[in-house]
Amino acid sequence: MTKKPLVSIITINYNESEVTMDLLQSIRGLTYSNYEVIVVDNASPNDNPDGIKEKYPEVTLIKSKENLGFAGGNNLGVKKAKGDYLLFINNDTIVPNDFIEPLVETLQEDETIGMVSPKIKFHWDSTLIQYAGYTPMSHWTIRNNSIGYHKKDNGDFDKAGETQSIHGAAMMVPISVVEKVGMMTEIYFLYYEEHDWAEMVKRAGYKIFYQPKSHILHKESVSTGKFSPLKTYYISRNRILFARRNFKPLQLFISLLFQCFVSIPKNTLVFIVKRDFQHLRAFWSAISWNLTHKAMAN
Repeated sequence: MTKKPLVSIITINYNESEVTMDLLQSIRGLTYSNYEVIVVDNASPNDNPDGIKEKYPEVTLIKSKENLGFAGGNNLGVKKAKGDYLLFINNDTIVPNDFIEPLVETLQEDETIGMVSPKIKFHWDSTLIQYAGYTPMSHWTIRNNSIGYHKKDNGDFDKAGETQSIHGAAMMVPISVVEKVGMMTEIYFLYYEEHDWAEMVKRAGYKIFYQPKSHILHKESVSTGKFSPLKTYYISRNRILFARRNFKPLQLFISLLFQCFVSIPKNTLVFIVKRDFQHLRAFWSAISWNLTHKAMAN
């Protein structure tokens, strides 16, 4: 019998040891036998990650000296990983026992697939879908839409196939692809880095794939909050940064026109009307960052 390839499961902890341990408990039930687990603590200021190692001694715990963000934390895990396949998974997820096998089989059967994500469902209601693939990134709004979002998991989204982008909550990537393409770009810190990475992978000639035979349950935004100034800042900043790094000149011109004359005025007005000055400051800090970091998009 051929030995199963080693899968390196990488997750990031930031002030959420209890949440991370819920994930690790579900990982212990996996039917896939050949895996390692790497937990990267992103310099949690209000948490002691040593409890993770005490309760789950099989885990490799890496304690970063500084908060490196989503990409930087995961990249730290990649440097320690020994697997043939790297599985990046959010700590605020729960995995079923048979979650790994379909993802590994997908990558083994077609070496032109560079990344694969499972179906992602909401933890608070496992009958509702969060992700079943992505639509293309709009050259106007610099947004994409999650296919199946908030739809019932009734079989309509059970067809595996190529999709436009990967979902950062759960994505499996062969180490051979990482060696060819490089790791995630750390400039993003939070949000859009997985879409940027997917574009890098596609430019290298690989496909992005959705595999609904596998699924996870996602608690969503435990670390950053569902709607916080931090989230407003990074999403607003990185949306424009993504366009600067990935759009062709005409596409970039169109998207920046839309941002200048529609998106920025609209968001500014909404925050003023709501008297939400924290978010207003975060939003304009994001715009200012792009104006003062023109070389950072390369």
